[in-house]
Amino acid sequence: MSVPRFLGATALGLVGVLTIAGCASQPAATAEEPKPAATSVTIEDNHGTHEVSLDAASIVATDNRTFQTLADWGIELSAAARALMPATNPYKDDESIVDLGNHREPDLEALVAVEPDLIINGQRFAQYYGDIQALAPDATIIELDPREGEPFDAELKRQVTVLGQVFGKQDEAKKLVDDFDAAVERAKAAYDDADTVMAVNTSGGEIGYIAPGVGRALGPIFDLIGLTPALEVEDATDDHQGDDISVEAIAQSNPAWILVMDRDAAVATDDPNYKQAAEILVGSEALASVDAVKNEQIVYMPADTYTNEGIQTYTKFLNDFADALEDAKN
Repeated sequence: MSVPRFLGATALGLVGVLTIAGCASQPAATAEEPKPAATSVTIEDNHGTHEVSLDAASIVATDNRTFQTLADWGIELSAAARALMPATNPYKDDESIVDLGNHREPDLEALVAVEPDLIINGQRFAQYYGDIQALAPDATIIELDPREGEPFDAELKRQVTVLGQVFGKQDEAKKLVDDFDAAVERAKAAYDDADTVMAVNTSGGEIGYIAPGVGRALGPIFDLIGLTPALEVEDATDDHQGDDISVEAIAQSNPAWILVMDRDAAVATDDPNYKQAAEILVGSEALASVDAVKNEQIVYMPADTYTNEGIQTYTKFLNDFADALEDAKN
């Protein structure tokens, strides 16, 4: 028996209604829940892995190489080794920052008093790592000093890259790295390895020899740029004053270029006996016939180098060196 036409239409309509109702009964798709913002970051330093809080309330800094970076990024410090800072750093005279003094007589009790959450330690204060750990057991301590046996340029870049992660300044850290790399490439491209190079520092009116590769501040530049040493001394050290050398030895090696760190420019300009590196080198009769002196091919590191030594210091110096090398070709 056939189904009446009107009943078929009714049945079809009922199916449609049930289908719509079924669809309506399904739960509506919900938007994906936003992920909670990260509250910490995992980093590697010279002592291993650390989970670093991103909202540290009390931050302490003792590593000279980091002072300029922290200041440029506007990081608020509760305490710092202000006595070790160059006058070029705005933290130096900021009385709201507790001064921990210098590495010879540090005021570690003052560090405890600010109840630090995060301590950027290193360089001259590296010797107090264990003491600081014992005095501030709840603080995260980060040390990013260039490690022995590692490429110096990579270590400078590692330092700012890790700090960028800690302080949410990844873009700023990348720019520091890019600027440094560009300065290295400029100096490499402009340097002629037929030109011999001598590196020295000056302090107390005396000239110290900075050994290629190992010497303080300028030693790593030899390997980084591929410089040809004018003189290599056996058993040379990385001493901050350099090794003893006579002006006669410098004159005999006759460098085409002399690179200089004026140590006293950062710490002794108020001393009435202070002599600028230029006065010591250019004013020496024994060096008057040296090619670097005759041709005015002496390049000085920034005046605050001895109490700075961060990646910005090297970027500035390498660009200055590249400028001088390029000018000499013209």
